Amino acid sequence: MDTIWFEVLVIILSTFLAVVLLLTIALLIKTLQIVKLVKKITEHAEQVADRADHMSSFFEKTATPVAFMKLISNLTEVFQKKGKK
Repeated sequence: MDTIWFEVLVIILSTFLAVVLLLTIALLIKTLQIVKLVKKITEHAEQVADRADHMSSFFEKTATPVAFMKLISNLTEVFQKKGKK
């Protein structure tokens, strides 16, 4: 009588173990897919940040000449308007 209960217990536990192992494997696969996706997203974000950094440094370098040209343009417009009056 006791051996039957032991066999039933072994079958129940082995079934439970198989289910837990399958769920763990599926969870591990999904976790790896998510990690790959996050890695791809962070690489893209780094590229965008690098582009923004390059653009800001470009504008920083060209801000002074553009401002100087704007000043000269404004001065010439002022002198032209005074010359017409």
